[in-house]
Amino acid sequence: MINPNLTTGSIWRLHHGDQEIARLTVTGTDMPWTHAKVEMLPGFEEFRPLFAEQERADDEEGWERVDACYTQIRSALTLTLPGGGPVAEFMLHVHDDGTASWRWHDEPFDSVRP
Repeated sequence: MINPNLTTGSIWRLHHGDQEIARLTVTGTDMPWTHAKVEMLPGFEEFRPLFAEQERADDEEGWERVDACYTQIRSALTLTLPGGGPVAEFMLHVHDDGTASWRWHDEPFDSVRP
């Protein structure tokens, strides 16, 4: 059964506090990654440099910098499912070309058991 949250055209929302700052429209999946087109809304510009730094660090295999960016993103932003519920855990990359990719889980990573 296909997860309806991953259906092409589904819209995930990125929030900073109560403000919606981006809409992520699913374009496909390559499990465990979900891919989307990003509609940037007012408030997103504040975080653009952080996502750019994360992408640079990833390209350069600077894993400590990638982790630091991840921590900043997760502490400042919330991702919500198409149905409106918050995503417990996610690793989001917003790319300079207006696309995004992310992994997510319905439980915090710390509570996920192998």
